[in-house]
Amino acid sequence: MQDYIIATSSTSDLTRSYLEEHRIPFIPYTYTVADQLFEDDCREETRESVYKGMRAGDRLKTSMINEFIYCDFFRSLLETGKDVIFLDMSQKMSVSYEKSRLAEEMLKGEFPNRRLYIMDTRCISGGLGLLVKNMVARMEQGMSFDEVIAWGEANKLRIAHRFTVDDLNYLKAGGRVSNSAALVGSLLSVKPVLYVPDRGTLDVAKKVRGRRAALAEILRGVKEDLSEIDPSGMEINILQADCRADAEYLRDEIRKAFPSVGEITITGLGVVIGAHCGPGLLTIFYLCNGRKP
Repeated sequence: MQDYIIATSSTSDLTRSYLEEHRIPFIPYTYTVADQLFEDDCREETRESVYKGMRAGDRLKTSMINEFIYCDFFRSLLETGKDVIFLDMSQKMSVSYEKSRLAEEMLKGEFPNRRLYIMDTRCISGGLGLLVKNMVARMEQGMSFDEVIAWGEANKLRIAHRFTVDDLNYLKAGGRVSNSAALVGSLLSVKPVLYVPDRGTLDVAKKVRGRRAALAEILRGVKEDLSEIDPSGMEINILQADCRADAEYLRDEIRKAFPSVGEITITGLGVVIGAHCGPGLLTIFYLCNGRKP
């Protein structure tokens, strides 16, 4: 039995079934719909329901997790007598890292003989989830606390994140595009292709005309990355926000180009990321030689 725990947050966008099967504790972010508060429970049926609601006009607001909630979460894990590795969103994308580090400082006196390692993952959404899954697999194979951390730090920047969104108004609301750019882009059917570089931000890598062109640009990037390595048996994760047909198209095209790849999963995008990017967000995550747009 392992003498440490790997824990994460709901923004790793892993499925509830995976988290329960591998006994991975997670701290849920919260969101409101019409002033009603909900916890991000990582259930596929919740994600599906939320995106249908957003298509019908629901607007979501998300809340950060403060240091006191992190403190309670970490305390519950450390009280088991085990050390803890905690993985959340990139420091550059959220104040979560800062708040979790504050909680770590608050607990040092309570657990002087326990180790709590909070990684700046430089990952978000399913990229964070893929990092968690790889580290959990190595923990289950018998790697030590320090060995798993070393693997994560050495490989976290090998996780490629490629995104496209369908509605620029969600990016406008989050300050990622201007009002004028959103208006002109919507009129011209401009679709941004987004990417997470090494610094862990979410950047617009390219703008194209139309959804099909955005999917083609994502495919181009994936093919370029996979052609540089042997992708045999590699796991690829696709997350979608009420656009499963596009996800299946992407999956089938990758499988056609690289028949030897391993499992290509398609799951629902987590609610918190989806709240900021909207229905129609399509993302793909996989290990590569190194990140590049």
